Amino acid sequence: MPLSSKEQTESALVLFSGGQDSATCLAWALSRFGHVETVGFDYGQRHAIELECRQSIRDGLAAQNPEWKKRLGPDHTLPLHALNDISDTALTRDAEISMTQSGLPNTFVPGRNLIFLTFSAALAARRSIRHIVTGVCETDYSGYPDCRDDTIKALQVALNLGMESRYVLHTPLMWLDKAETWTLAEELGGAPLVTLINHESHTCYMGERTQRHAWGYGCGTCPACQLRRAGWEAYRAEDQHA
Repeated sequence: MPLSSKEQTESALVLFSGGQDSATCLAWALSRFGHVETVGFDYGQRHAIELECRQSIRDGLAAQNPEWKKRLGPDHTLPLHALNDISDTALTRDAEISMTQSGLPNTFVPGRNLIFLTFSAALAARRSIRHIVTGVCETDYSGYPDCRDDTIKALQVALNLGMESRYVLHTPLMWLDKAETWTLAEELGGAPLVTLINHESHTCYMGERTQRHAWGYGCGTCPACQLRRAGWEAYRAEDQHA
């Protein structure tokens, strides 16, 4: 996709976990900005295997599109193990996934996205980057309050006030369900991008990467796998009726 003269001079930083959503966001950013860097976070997560998937996705994107290869900049990994130390959740402990008295699943890591975005903004300041892209959404998700549109808008205001900057926090998936996220990937890179994300990205909370399903790798039973499977099946059903 050709970029405007302004877009060619703009840079973006994508919060890139190695999952379906962040991989789609990376393709989205590469289609819109002249220079795109990625950042991942190692916080001792139970599914840390997702971090190992990031390079294969970056390599795949570069191989599929020469323009994306030119635009793809460095990758950064930031250690945030203090988040693990202060959290007592099923993503940071060997615990059964369940609902809590607050009505949120115990996979919710309090403050995680707020911390990720704040550290990303600090990194963006050093890298002279104004646009920050994250794959949070409140359409087809687990109910995490730090994924809500109001939260992201409020944080953008706080970051710009506190850092005397003009960051733009982009959430291209905010109003998309998982089936629509697959459709977006197809629109961005066709069947090859859909296949790359299906095969190489990781979503499963259990870190299971030995069982291969039509929708990708995973245990098949955790909430993340259930969302991904339902989204893939809906996407394929719509595709067959097109």
